[in-house]
Amino acid sequence: MNERTNVFDVIIVGGGPAGLGAALTLGRQRRKVLLVDSGTYRNEPAQEMHMFLSRDGFPPAELRRLGREELTHYPTVEIREDLVVTATGAAGDFTVDLASGPSEHARRLLLASGQADVLPEVDGVAERFGKGVYHCPFCHGFETAGKPLAVLGGDFSHAMLALYVADRFSDDVVLCAGGPLEVSDELRAALKEKGIDVREEPVTRIGGEQESLTVHFGSGAPLERGAIYHRPVSRQRSDLAAGLGCELLPDGCVRVNAMQQTTVAGVYAAGDTARLPDLVGPTPFVITAAADGAKAAIWLEQDLFRSSVNVPIPG
Repeated sequence: MNERTNVFDVIIVGGGPAGLGAALTLGRQRRKVLLVDSGTYRNEPAQEMHMFLSRDGFPPAELRRLGREELTHYPTVEIREDLVVTATGAAGDFTVDLASGPSEHARRLLLASGQADVLPEVDGVAERFGKGVYHCPFCHGFETAGKPLAVLGGDFSHAMLALYVADRFSDDVVLCAGGPLEVSDELRAALKEKGIDVREEPVTRIGGEQESLTVHFGSGAPLERGAIYHRPVSRQRSDLAAGLGCELLPDGCVRVNAMQQTTVAGVYAAGDTARLPDLVGPTPFVITAAADGAKAAIWLEQDLFRSSVNVPIPG
């Protein structure tokens, strides 16, 4: 039996929609929960979120504020603004070291720290990311419909992204490859058939303001666009999962099962930190992250309850 006197049932790493959703569900079951929030979020540049029922167009920061406010109704839930540096241990006895100094202990862990986008080294992209330069046509396509659009990138995924936005949102799409377009002849033909121009000159700078952007090239005339799409490379914001020994999928996501369990007993993961192995990638939407957090919390609660009951569970 664990003899520590101050042990949380669950420590949640990450204060985005996945972490907040999990804390809410566990708080309602009167579980002792510590949510550690580093204050950095993948969608921080975004002014609006979409596809969240009853909150379409809502500011993500306001959703986080309201989520925190709701958690104040549950006295067993504590929110701490800090950074988790390391996590060690095993199911029933995890130790979490915080940047502020103290260590905390928990019976279970939920990793919901999310991913971070790695933007291309093109002048002007970072300043306009989420404000004219967008990563996702599901999140921003409706608002950019009918505008002249550009897609920044020269690989398969960006060529397919150009085809998608041309199919759904605009008949004026230019693929700015930034160099030689590295796709098959069949994909080149599909781009041509869809009327998508391809520019392979190096992209040197993105200028202008939201809804009136200019793509500057190493040679040739600049390109005026109403919005630009780019799908950045992403990485785990935290290396806690790897440090705990959780299996990572080839794209760096934490492998989970249908109950949001990782391959390490007692460690769960939710949001775009993790995905099922059958999916081609994580779903980086606010509503799915919140759902993942609630789902993880439901199975965490059952895990904790069953571990405390000395009754065999039928297989």
